[in-house]
Amino acid sequence: MAKDLHFTLLLDVYGPLLTEKQRETLDFYYNEDLSLGEISEETGITRQGVMNCIKKCEQRLLELEDALGLVERFTSLKADTERLEAAVSAMDTDNKSQIITIIDDIKRKL
Repeated sequence: MAKDLHFTLLLDVYGPLLTEKQRETLDFYYNEDLSLGEISEETGITRQGVMNCIKKCEQRLLELEDALGLVERFTSLKADTERLEAAVSAMDTDNKSQIITIIDDIKRKL
């Protein structure tokens, strides 16, 4: 499950760097949860072709993430923001609402 979520995030970030056919195939597989046979019917390529495309695209997405690290940075920033929010929630100061507003602004940008 976590692996599927990871590839879904990679597809969201790096999908524009794939061909339309590659994006469509991965979208069917990860986002629409279609089987290889169903994807084969939708795209007009063999089941083996679908599987090869998925594996090739997964490798490409991992290579892009290794080179650029955008998903890792996003995930790290999101976790840091959540930790900061928890720490601020535990505070008892007058600045608490102002800090929470800033955190919310940051979260909207993620």
